[in-house]
Amino acid sequence: MYDLVIRSRRAVLPEGTRPAAIAVRDGRIAEIADYAAEPAATATVDLVDLVLLPGLVDSHVHVNEPGRTDWEGFASATAAAAAGGVTTIVDMPLNSLPPTVDVAALAAKRTAATGQCRVDVGFWGGAIPGNLKSLRPLHESGVFGFKCFLSPSGVDEFPPLSPAEIEEVMTELVAFDGLLIVHAEDPGRLAEPVDGSYDAFLASRPGAAESAAVRAIIELAERTGARTHILHVSAADCLAPLAAARARGVRITAETCPHYLTLAAAEAHTTAFKCCPPIRDSANQDALWQGLAEGVLTCVVSDHSPCPPAMKDGDFAGAWGGVSSLQIGLPAVWTAARTRGFGLDEVVRWMATAPADLVGLPGKGRIAVGCDADLVAFDPDAPFTVDPAALRHKNKITAYAGRELSGVVRSTWLRGRVLGDQSATGRFIEKS
Repeated sequence: MYDLVIRSRRAVLPEGTRPAAIAVRDGRIAEIADYAAEPAATATVDLVDLVLLPGLVDSHVHVNEPGRTDWEGFASATAAAAAGGVTTIVDMPLNSLPPTVDVAALAAKRTAATGQCRVDVGFWGGAIPGNLKSLRPLHESGVFGFKCFLSPSGVDEFPPLSPAEIEEVMTELVAFDGLLIVHAEDPGRLAEPVDGSYDAFLASRPGAAESAAVRAIIELAERTGARTHILHVSAADCLAPLAAARARGVRITAETCPHYLTLAAAEAHTTAFKCCPPIRDSANQDALWQGLAEGVLTCVVSDHSPCPPAMKDGDFAGAWGGVSSLQIGLPAVWTAARTRGFGLDEVVRWMATAPADLVGLPGKGRIAVGCDADLVAFDPDAPFTVDPAALRHKNKITAYAGRELSGVVRSTWLRGRVLGDQSATGRFIEKS
């Protein structure tokens, strides 16, 4: 007798999409049977032609609690995640106060999150000047890796590392096979915008700043042997050096984000579009899609980086840089992917399986026996218009406002339990 059976004629499994009946016991997938099978269960749900996806894994989310909970918070962020089919998030170490740069700060983060999480939550640590000796204790306390910047982060309490400091961090991480994740922009190639327009902002953060930083990180990763991941690649110039490095056996991976794949510089009429690195032109976007198709970019994650409305006021020179898309990343990517000939199998690989693999969660991001029963009923053909008022984000600012998208999440299950408005059943997860 199973606790739950969910049947769908279109279940996205690791081997491809096919009809299936997913049997759940004690929160895990216990059997994958034929759609026509009728395993005995306490409850059965037949999705018919709705697509059954694994819960998405978003490894790049700025929750900002404690300390800047007016920007976002665990209750609102995880509610948005659940509504968007995301059943696991990994929280970034900065924008909260204190930043997650030592074990005490990690404990404060977990205390703040306790009892608020509707989906499973893990944590990144931070690597900043002076905290080298905190990295191993943070690793032993369960963080999934360590984020660093080469250029200013936007908040004073999380300063960047010099190349020499990054090499020291990499050398330290190699000793326990830790993962370094890098915001890669070369500070020497960044400038202040000449005015408040989007064109001036874009020119102040050229693709060359990204690609130069990526080449520098590749050199350090190759020299030290450290596992390294490049965050939010926006510039197509990064793809060739990344591909060449991977071909040489350098332990480096890279991600991109929905806004780089679906929005273009010509559309950036409001500061909701501002993020760092910036959204670039359509030709650059085409190259990013090609990078995904070729496996140079492996993950698509949100870089959900919200702020209060007042911080988005003004022009592109002064507004906070961050795009909020945790709830709408799946339909945004799916709408663009289908027009380019990609299917939901690819979207699941980019947004669920690959991020789970990046952080070392083999029981997440796939519909397979033994995995957590994190599942999503998705209506891929249902159209909707993005209404900011319908978002669960604390601050309802989005570059997607008014945009027509396809794909609606109808239900989300976390370990076999359907998530409702009052569900706070998420768990803290750690690097295994």
